[in-house]
Amino acid sequence: METINELQKRRSRFHSSEARVAYICLIPAFLGLIFLTYLPLFGVLGISFTNWTGLKTPEFIGFDNYIKLFTSDPYIKDSMIATIYFAVLSVIGSMIYSLFIAMLLNRKIPARSFFRAVFYIPYVLPAVAIYVGWSWLYEGNFGFFNYLLSEIGLNKILFIADSSYVVPSLSLISVWLAGNLIVIFLAGLQNVPNVYHEAAEMDGASGWQRFRHITLPCMTPIIFYNLLMSLIANLQIVTPALALTNGGPGNSSRFLTYLMYDQAFVNYKLGYACATTLIIFAILAVFTVVLFKTSNRWIYNEGGDDK
Repeated sequence: METINELQKRRSRFHSSEARVAYICLIPAFLGLIFLTYLPLFGVLGISFTNWTGLKTPEFIGFDNYIKLFTSDPYIKDSMIATIYFAVLSVIGSMIYSLFIAMLLNRKIPARSFFRAVFYIPYVLPAVAIYVGWSWLYEGNFGFFNYLLSEIGLNKILFIADSSYVVPSLSLISVWLAGNLIVIFLAGLQNVPNVYHEAAEMDGASGWQRFRHITLPCMTPIIFYNLLMSLIANLQIVTPALALTNGGPGNSSRFLTYLMYDQAFVNYKLGYACATTLIIFAILAVFTVVLFKTSNRWIYNEGGDDK
């Protein structure tokens, strides 16, 4: 029979072998992070300190691009406001809409699988085609939405040609495209223990009380994940401006990513565009840090303790 020491040595060798396999399997992921994320990020940082058009040798100019951005750039302030405004509307709307639809699709209804596919399909359709289709709905004279408004006796609205309406109108499209959030919420709802609902129902809890005190707390980790992913995606939005508005009317939809695109590929100011990119990165970092720092106050774990 093997002694205890021999068993421990064999177990140690097994764990060492397992660890080596794990590290080997992680090598592609580390290489991807290094060459596809970190090196490009440092490259953008370096280019932001230059005056580079992409055609000539980069000229080092220090912090001049950043100074110009915050002192003389006519678009940066409006772009930051438009981007944050769009992100806030889109994130809040997407979270409420996707959770509501997921709760409906989690119920036992006829053709449930069909409706799940229907609500997910917009997410996988080509984005440009979707925005062009919505432009027909928003058309100022003959669009479907203005037809409905005229039928009920209201004035027509220039949804994407009026600076007061353009960002909410674009945010509505973003909310409609939140099929991925619906799928994730649906998966989370199916993991909420039924025993909690059954016990609360036996105690006479209403549907709203069960949602507030059982479903919502159990869903907070999923809510946190969807909130983070939605925030990151919507702060980097560019397709609506490219497909529909070209940053207009005025500068009301000139989002930071569109401003970066315009600087880099229209005006060929790659160094300046890289500086704008790092501003976007900084805004993303601030929102992400705030979200993580505040998450332990409202994320619920099944053990009963906060995160």
